[in-house]
Amino acid sequence: MALRRVTIQDVAEACGLSRNTVSKVFNDRGTVPETTRQMVLKKAQELGYLQLSEEGSASPKLHTRHVVLLTRHMPGDYHFGSIFIPAFAAQLSRAGYTLMMYEISDEDLRKGNLPTQINLEQTAAILGIELFDQDYINQICDLSLPLILVDGCCGAATSLINCDIISMENLASTMALVDHVIDKGARRIGFIGDADHCNSFHERWIGFYTALARAGLTLDRDLCILDKDGEAYSDETWLAGRLRQMPQLPDALICVNDYIAIHVMNAVKQLGFSIPGQIMVTGFDGTAQSAVVEPSLTTVLIPGVDVGRIAADILLNRIENPGRPPMLSYVRTQPVWRESTNRKE
Repeated sequence: MALRRVTIQDVAEACGLSRNTVSKVFNDRGTVPETTRQMVLKKAQELGYLQLSEEGSASPKLHTRHVVLLTRHMPGDYHFGSIFIPAFAAQLSRAGYTLMMYEISDEDLRKGNLPTQINLEQTAAILGIELFDQDYINQICDLSLPLILVDGCCGAATSLINCDIISMENLASTMALVDHVIDKGARRIGFIGDADHCNSFHERWIGFYTALARAGLTLDRDLCILDKDGEAYSDETWLAGRLRQMPQLPDALICVNDYIAIHVMNAVKQLGFSIPGQIMVTGFDGTAQSAVVEPSLTTVLIPGVDVGRIAADILLNRIENPGRPPMLSYVRTQPVWRESTNRKE
């Protein structure tokens, strides 16, 4: 059954006031007559929008409600989510919400269950990050709770998913990476990463082969490593073996993220090739590690703090306006040119 959440608009309508006036009461801004303020607080408490104090009276503090973060894997240092989440949580906190984080187990995913610790009655909305299973996403949408996905499953941007989605821009920046290595003389260019792992990876793959076609170059899959995403991509011996099997040495490798790119660079060095002299390498994400590896890695910077704040604003607006059409939002990314592609012409 769909869960109904009380909103500021509900309180405003019950009081016969504007939403703006009720918002002023909850946020302590502007001038509101005390009698109006007390009426709003009383009605909000009756509707369940405000919490009760220990004495049982209406408290002027917003009812403590949670936004639940659901993820298959908590983002690590190499993931822009490690910057996104604190910014997202801070924005929610300012609006009176607490972020609760839960990992989805293999069993929960298989059975289509939420983690058992989640109390839906205390859940105002859901954030999905590193959540790429289409069926599971659809089940969460069926809860009728406000939901925003960061990235999403492969093809999410072209699917009729009934929730908000926010993503980093992938196509233009990946095309800029390819154009850059072509300008540096590359003609044999490979792609490394699972193009079907998630929507962002898929869009980077599209950007890759689109840029090749625009330059009049042929996509050569023998120069690509497109295996299913997993631990193999951190196995530098495995990567070196795959590179050794290629029919010829690529001039450049466009890696789907910085994590993979850094392991690829180590594999290239294992094989005795120089970067960027013999092989240029690029990443994506703009992690701190990309700036300190040797040579420093050309990448694409995702503004994680801004994405976090924007995502929170979208979700808060959705909570207050549940009937608004779903939004697909892209935040511009920025290529960062470094030594790994600084081939001297």
